[in-house]
Amino acid sequence: MCGIVGYVGHSAGRVNAGHSALDVVLEGLRRLEYRGYDSAGVAVVSEGSIESRKKSGKLSNLLAELEAHPLPETFTGIGHTRWATHGGPTDQNAHPHLSDGGKLALIHNGIIENFAELKLELVAKGYAFESETDTEVAAVLLGDIFRNKLGGVASDGGLSKAMQLACQRLEGAFTLLAVHADQPDVVVAARRNSPLVVGLGDGENFLGSDVSGFIDYTRRAVELGQDQIVTITADTVEITDFYGAPAEGKEYHVDWDPESAEKGGFPSFMEKEIHDQPDAVLQTLLGRSDINGKLTLDELRIDPQLLKNVDKIIVLACGTSAYAGQVAKYAIEHWCRIATEVELSHEFRYRDPIVDENTLIVSISQSGETMDTLMAVRYAKEQGAKTVSICNTNGSTIPRESDAVLYTHAGPEIAVASTKAFLAQITAAYLLGLYLAQLRGNKFQGEIKDILADLNKIPAKIQRILDNEAQIKELGVSMADAKSVLFLGRHVGFPVAMEGALKLKELAYIHAEGFAAGELKHGPIALIEEGQPVFVVVPSPRGRDSLHAKVVSNIQEVRARGAKTIVIAEEGDEAVKAYAEHVFYIPETPVLLAPLLSTVPLQIFALALASAKGYDVDQPRNLAKSVTVE
Repeated sequence: MCGIVGYVGHSAGRVNAGHSALDVVLEGLRRLEYRGYDSAGVAVVSEGSIESRKKSGKLSNLLAELEAHPLPETFTGIGHTRWATHGGPTDQNAHPHLSDGGKLALIHNGIIENFAELKLELVAKGYAFESETDTEVAAVLLGDIFRNKLGGVASDGGLSKAMQLACQRLEGAFTLLAVHADQPDVVVAARRNSPLVVGLGDGENFLGSDVSGFIDYTRRAVELGQDQIVTITADTVEITDFYGAPAEGKEYHVDWDPESAEKGGFPSFMEKEIHDQPDAVLQTLLGRSDINGKLTLDELRIDPQLLKNVDKIIVLACGTSAYAGQVAKYAIEHWCRIATEVELSHEFRYRDPIVDENTLIVSISQSGETMDTLMAVRYAKEQGAKTVSICNTNGSTIPRESDAVLYTHAGPEIAVASTKAFLAQITAAYLLGLYLAQLRGNKFQGEIKDILADLNKIPAKIQRILDNEAQIKELGVSMADAKSVLFLGRHVGFPVAMEGALKLKELAYIHAEGFAAGELKHGPIALIEEGQPVFVVVPSPRGRDSLHAKVVSNIQEVRARGAKTIVIAEEGDEAVKAYAEHVFYIPETPVLLAPLLSTVPLQIFALALASAKGYDVDQPRNLAKSVTVE
């Protein structure tokens, strides 16, 4: 989820001379900093050479570096704000990465799955690497092709042809932008499963990971298709596929203002992040298996024998992350047959928990800086437990202090109330559970491969829900005056119900509670009165052990007492229609994976209701994104 900008304009002295490449790139990076802020860098083409500056940390660090060591004024440049994936947020790992003797610069968004094999091949050719990134592998590969396969001759297609050949070797999801000193008026870019748009100007052209990268200069944009390469000069835009066949992009006019453009045209970061969720799940799944479908979680650098000896797992988290852990508990226990507990981090170390060397501690934190969770991890390590962090922020404190880390790749989450990080955390926890099942022999490889195949279908299913969100939004707006909303669920639907209630509390400031549906008769049913809205997460009717009939009975119980029932159900479940005022259907999926879908309508509902009340959904009152005090 990095920010990417590219620019080519005409040199000074022409009637339609372009802007300074550095000015354009830096303004684009400022607007794209929300996409990645672990490091930033720029490269410009100047008099037959590449000049580059890059610094870890915020964009302000790069600006200070440029003030101390200015770049020449040129009219071709690229820039990048990084959200670290491979390798921590350091100066060396920041983009751009150089190759071909420093004459080629490349920036990258996404994950290159086969970078390790390519790196071995390139090392065997005598290349050395300065970073820990998959990006540098792409840069060196591109430089090798340009110099050795094409002879570095622009008439042979030059950088564009080299990019085509390189992309034929790359696997994963990526956007690549490259410049070369031997072709000073060209930027070449490639796109696979990662965003890239072209900005069309008069005597200048632009590239960006989204339109906010060039919104100050043009409103004309071209949307690129899958597996396409674009070559821009000041006057031309040429698009091909990865094999050189001519292709076309879709031109459109950007009606958003610059502030809205940073949010992808959505009115809030939260709504944008809800719509980012297909990509967040996809990015978290990418690069986790080898060519044979076997899980290879390279970040889990714990002796496999120690993991085989684990007899208890304790998940540590707070808030939304704790509900992700609750979902994971059902899957891990089912797949691995390991007793799994979910603990609130701030309670864990104060109750004298039973922890030893055969306990695996799994901490979940979006920021990696949650103080409650950090202190709990430190306590667990003191007791001899092995610790694994599930985190969205590369290089943050909790991953650094854990024995191992499994990064989610959801990209920066700006809105305080978590959405896409929640789904990415569940996805990562599923991967951890499947990896342990594979390691311990609890599941046959074919079974694991089947579950992974189902997981890989989830992003498209989330997108189907988002494409049909209007009905959910309308309900949220119509319920803006509600004083209390209850949520019911069973099995994996129970933590989904609790998360749905939390979103409503965070955003709309109204009473909301999530209950296990079976608990109704044990007290909560006393809350039901005429007109009380009750959301019910209904399990699939499929399967021998389905709880569908029991939950339908719960619906009937609350309806009999005057409740207004709103049901989240699986497509094809017609039976629930008779018991609900509103039914929102989600695509059919295996029971344990259903939370990745059933959560989404509840997020949309909470956002719509809070927006209808006029509240700031990105920065709810009294809340902070990262709780860094205990």
